[in-house]
Amino acid sequence: QLAKETGGKSLTEGMNLFFEDMAKGRVSSTDEKAYEVGKNIAVTPGLVIFENDLIQVIQYKPTTDEVYQRALLLVPPAINKFYILDLQPENSFVRFALDQGHTVFLLSWRNIDASLGRLTWDDYLDQGVRQAIDVALAVTNADKVNALGFCVGGTLLASMLAVLAARNEDKVSSMTLLTTMLDFTDTGEIGSLVTEHSVAAREAAIGNGGVMQGKELAFTFTSLRANDLMWQYVVNNYLKGKAPPAFDLLYWNADSTNLPGPMFCWYVRNTYLENNLRQPGRTVQCGEEVDLSLIDIPAFLYASREDHIVPWRTAYQSTQILAGDNTFVLGASGHIAGVINPPAKKKRNFWMAGEAGPDPERWLGTAQSVPGSWWPVWSQWLAQHAGDKMPARVKLGNRDYRKIEPAPGRYVKAKAE
Repeated sequence: QLAKETGGKSLTEGMNLFFEDMAKGRVSSTDEKAYEVGKNIAVTPGLVIFENDLIQVIQYKPTTDEVYQRALLLVPPAINKFYILDLQPENSFVRFALDQGHTVFLLSWRNIDASLGRLTWDDYLDQGVRQAIDVALAVTNADKVNALGFCVGGTLLASMLAVLAARNEDKVSSMTLLTTMLDFTDTGEIGSLVTEHSVAAREAAIGNGGVMQGKELAFTFTSLRANDLMWQYVVNNYLKGKAPPAFDLLYWNADSTNLPGPMFCWYVRNTYLENNLRQPGRTVQCGEEVDLSLIDIPAFLYASREDHIVPWRTAYQSTQILAGDNTFVLGASGHIAGVINPPAKKKRNFWMAGEAGPDPERWLGTAQSVPGSWWPVWSQWLAQHAGDKMPARVKLGNRDYRKIEPAPGRYVKAKAE
């Protein structure tokens, strides 16, 4: 009908969009020409003050006259670009944290190519998370840092904190985990895709060196919500000949990141397949037998109720693993939209203050529903662990960690081949 009404123009436009997507190797879900990293997305002012082969560390410019003594370090997922936490000014988690008086550092992961294809899980801990913690401590000259991990970034952060606990190194004041699994007993839809056969085949192919293509990972996640993230765009783009509208979340979702084969294979086997991370002493990381229950610091644990990647009941199990004082908050919506829910939008709701214990349903049944964003509750919680206020530093970095380039840096701009 639409083809008749448009005199065939919709079919012509649809074919053009189809061939453009064929060249990209995926279905477009947003107008990718509408955004450019560092131009109108990931634009919070700051400097890259450290880099190695795996990461860059960004320190952001303060937005308040006074800041807390202890900085906030953000550890994003290694399988995606960091700017999910710094999309646009009105929905930037980074900017929100700055406005609350925190000195914010952020770890930006390298988009892996063949030259880095031998990096391991331990490299991501030692050259990544540990290095970023040490940079933040050195620049602020504080006793500790507060650390936040998102999704796989949270799993990496918790693993590194368990290594530090085994070494009796007390560097982190509090830990925030956003949509993170530590217990992989129930991994939802993804778990059905992970079998001994599939993991062994991947290990044979890239376990000793190679690259796990970001496009392949992205397709896997997209296929879990094919109706929402694929088929509606097939109909809209190709059959109706309509280009998809601009949407920052979907632009980020399409900007995939490659991973080194050894790191990816270790992660999948020891989490999704064998759930070794959950068991004390079952994994050796950075030379230490890892026991997550040794992490004895306050923890803020956030999950999204409709998350299809990290089931909220599974994320809740972290309350039964970690030894410190835990605060669990459950947000509405899904894996990304639930997290990126700025207060100004006054959207959705969240649940908090349920009855602590092993049963997530009992917790939810006794929890209080609160309208709006969970960000202010997190900010109030974090302030308790951030130390006293002090004048904000005008100059970023220090003598040892000088300006390399402006934020967001070049690592995040590298596209997956």
